Amino acid sequence: MSRIRSKGMLPEMIVRRLIHAMGYRYRLHQKNLPGNPDLVFSRRRKIIFVHGCFWHQHPGCTDGHFPASNRGYWIPKLERNIRRDQVAVEKLKELGWVVLIVWECETQDRDILSLRLSEFLSATAPTRK
Repeated sequence: MSRIRSKGMLPEMIVRRLIHAMGYRYRLHQKNLPGNPDLVFSRRRKIIFVHGCFWHQHPGCTDGHFPASNRGYWIPKLERNIRRDQVAVEKLKELGWVVLIVWECETQDRDILSLRLSEFLSATAPTRK
């Protein structure tokens, strides 16, 4: 587990490269925001999280399942991850941010992902309260 990194993994790098190629610029892993978002677009008030299907338990995904062994350890750990993600997204929305979650399995089809990212980033930013 000590080799599991939280930043710079392949799914995140795919998303970062696609967005950079579209001409968008962003900040990485801003610690002053709830959940330490992967990509932050401050002027647009938009945030992108890139979640691993296993670690964040992607519903309906074959990779988002609880392990068969050592369930006493894994189930509480993965449930804490899910709850922490929910709380972070709720707090960000309360602060006026628009949040997009990109799942690891969605990075396989780059054409669809690119379209989804483009639609998310090109939509008008919400007005500040």
